[in-house]
Amino acid sequence: MWELMIKGGWIMWPILACSVAAATLFLERVFHLHRAQIKQDDFLKGIYTIVNRGNMAEAVSICDQTPGPVAHMVRIALLHSDEPQDELKQTINKAGISEIPRLEKNLGGLLTIAQVTPLLGLMGTVIGLINIFMAMEQNAPLAEIGDISAGIWQALVTTAVGICVSIPSFAAYNFLLSRVEAITLNMEHASEEIYRFLKYERTTGDSDHESL
Repeated sequence: MWELMIKGGWIMWPILACSVAAATLFLERVFHLHRAQIKQDDFLKGIYTIVNRGNMAEAVSICDQTPGPVAHMVRIALLHSDEPQDELKQTINKAGISEIPRLEKNLGGLLTIAQVTPLLGLMGTVIGLINIFMAMEQNAPLAEIGDISAGIWQALVTTAVGICVSIPSFAAYNFLLSRVEAITLNMEHASEEIYRFLKYERTTGDSDHESL
């Protein structure tokens, strides 16, 4: 590996830096999205049971202790449950929209790496070709393979390594994007469920609400 780094020239260092950055971003996002995705049906059932008992404060406390955007949306809905129907729906929607950027954080960086690394490899190829022609010119008309092999190595290695970094980075981006879309769908479902519960299905009256 170190020999390939040397043969690829200085352009290999930014490609290597991109690979490390891509791995770091991917692992951070996987961990974050794993924590953000909860068993929302069980979570909502638990919240409904507690609210129907008249213990709104406990329900909010459970939302505070539960990670992820669904818990945050439910918490906002509980805190604004006394609002009129249209206002409550808007409040829940705003809470959901505010969570989207947190879910998509760093995905743009991963996509950028996937797009940039092949270009870095192409730059290395061009530099290698320039070195080949310079060597041929300097040693003409008796240029030998040894005179141009360094340029050939650089052209091939940088292209190969750039593509090798780009492909998994792009795959990782699409994988994380699918996770974000799944969580977003869960958020939409949860927002409809908690809205319907608070306005149509809750069994406790307004007099049972606890002050928060």
